[in-house]
Amino acid sequence: MKNMNNDEMHMDHENMDMSSMSDMSGMHSGHMMMMHGGMMMDMGDLRKKFWISLVLAIPVFILSPFMGLHLPFQFQFPGSDWIVLILSSILYFYGGKPFFTGAKAELKERKPAMMMLIVMGISVAYIYSLYAFVMNNMVRSDQHIMDFFWELASLIVIMLLGHWIEMKSTMQAGSALDKISSLVADQVHLVKGDQIVETDINQVISGSVVEVKAGESIPLDGVVVSGTSYVNESLITGESKAVRKQKADKVVGGSINGEGTIRVQVTKTADEGYLSQISKLVSDAQNSKSKTQVLADKVSGWLFYAALSVGIIAFIYWLIFGSVSVALDRLVTVLVIACPHALGLAIPLVMSRSTSIAATNGLIIRDNQAIENSRHIDYVAMDKTGTLTEGKFTVNGLKSTSDKYSDTDILHFVAGLEQGSSHPIASGIMAKAKADQVDPQKFENVQAIKGYGMSGENSTQKYLLVNMKYLNEHEIKFDAKNVQPYLDKGNTVSYLVVDNKVIGFVALGDKVKKNSIEFIKELKQRNITPIMLTGDNKAAAINFAKQLGIDEFKAELLPEDKHQVIKDLELDGHRVMMVGDGINDAPSLASATIGVAIGAGTDVAIDSADVVLYNSDPHDIIKFLDLAKETYRKQVQNLWWGAGYNIIAIPLAAGVLAGIGFILSPAVGAIVMSLSTVIVSLNAMTLRKI
Repeated sequence: MKNMNNDEMHMDHENMDMSSMSDMSGMHSGHMMMMHGGMMMDMGDLRKKFWISLVLAIPVFILSPFMGLHLPFQFQFPGSDWIVLILSSILYFYGGKPFFTGAKAELKERKPAMMMLIVMGISVAYIYSLYAFVMNNMVRSDQHIMDFFWELASLIVIMLLGHWIEMKSTMQAGSALDKISSLVADQVHLVKGDQIVETDINQVISGSVVEVKAGESIPLDGVVVSGTSYVNESLITGESKAVRKQKADKVVGGSINGEGTIRVQVTKTADEGYLSQISKLVSDAQNSKSKTQVLADKVSGWLFYAALSVGIIAFIYWLIFGSVSVALDRLVTVLVIACPHALGLAIPLVMSRSTSIAATNGLIIRDNQAIENSRHIDYVAMDKTGTLTEGKFTVNGLKSTSDKYSDTDILHFVAGLEQGSSHPIASGIMAKAKADQVDPQKFENVQAIKGYGMSGENSTQKYLLVNMKYLNEHEIKFDAKNVQPYLDKGNTVSYLVVDNKVIGFVALGDKVKKNSIEFIKELKQRNITPIMLTGDNKAAAINFAKQLGIDEFKAELLPEDKHQVIKDLELDGHRVMMVGDGINDAPSLASATIGVAIGAGTDVAIDSADVVLYNSDPHDIIKFLDLAKETYRKQVQNLWWGAGYNIIAIPLAAGVLAGIGFILSPAVGAIVMSLSTVIVSLNAMTLRKI
């Protein structure tokens, strides 16, 4: 279990396992697909469709005039019109299929947008060109009617190219999942008696033993049962230095084994382990929608109606003051240039890139809304133990305050109450008992007292291990002079109580994380107020606040008290980020403007937080703030690139400057639209690592 608050020590210390996550083996296939306009498109199929369409389009470009003009590389011969018709028809139905599928999905959802615009553009061009072909070749007419086969072919090819580029960019932006999945091999060396059997990683169950040879990645989370080696755990800690691993040490799947061979007993299967947790979080983050994305979707819908309206008005105007050919030309151009495909990808491309960068920098953005909310944060509230401090307690003092008991007796009782707990304080006490060779007392009915400590019973008496707040609330007298020297040094003190009398105490000390002080300084430089929320006694809180450079703190808090502090700050108009372990701090994490969980090991941490720091380094919050600022800037840029050009382009496409001889053709409209698509894709990829 991740760290918990020292003052809420002993509050339900049961380990909590992550619920089953996505199968690691499915991660590659999951990112070979991409959703466009409600349809699922395969990148391999799209690439193939583009190249075939390009081959079909080249003869059309050569044999069909561009806007009625014969370019130097173009020529015609008897029957060439039929070749153009056949190839263009294949292009329309084959190359246009992805857009028809997307438009159908949009209509089904009653949300016409980008795909509908594309379909309208190519359909108008194709249908009118059929009309022109019939009139020019089958009906005697003194006037040649210009067709749009050249524009149709160029539009479909450019659209497919734009889709392909965007999909490729999105897949590159989301490559963190592929990198995570590639950290472990598909096959493992499963130990069965005296034999080593090559087994699919998804077939390995908890409790199995696998062998990891020198230089191999550790396939699954587990515990070393034999062998000694040095393991590179940079995936988890961010530190590239190797960590010595021997019998009984925990190892994490994805870390790299050094020169030794070790055997590992698996504790979590492929869909439960650390890598699976992280990949699930990345996938969830990339699939979630922020308000900016919702706005982009709405703008796409508005643009559909705007383009349709302007197109119809332009068609009617040019039909009256021009000709049918000119009217259709303007209608097609308006519909082509207004295609909001770039707008639809503007936010997802940036967020996909952002979440990938975040994942390689020790943090997972679970809710994209946190990106936008981060711009307004003016308070960062933090749990102390395990967030700002290491959460690794050592016993600095243990004394009896009763003539009936020795110091060894006190350790005997205290260890008995804590031996079933995974709390950091319990670990410190058990380490002390082991070092002093003191066996824990066997208690019955051991229970956590929420916010105060632990209780247990033996055959004669009930024992309590509680904090000072419990003593005060139950009016249990105690001479504070005995513990003041320990409190002054920032120790956490727990009191052993029998029959409403304190018979002894244990003082344990924690230490500040190496990056916490710098983290607090950087928050202040950004005009963000740090506030420490702790259940510690006031003296210990003051001591740590001074070490950290924190001016505001609140001590002796229960979990519900922290929640109330967050609510009070927000009622006063502040935007608050709460940083905690995601277990006892779950209510505060959920209610804060942004909830940040230290560590990614429990269901509560995942369910309650918007951002997860899986390196447990508070300084990663600074990375998040920097990345969020840059991400938001890129989102705004892409919204303008994706839709802003339409403010000028749609009127031009309608022919407002026709009076001065400026005519925007459908093909040029397609180029302008696709250029904005490429710019959006490239701009998203310029979001750099932090």
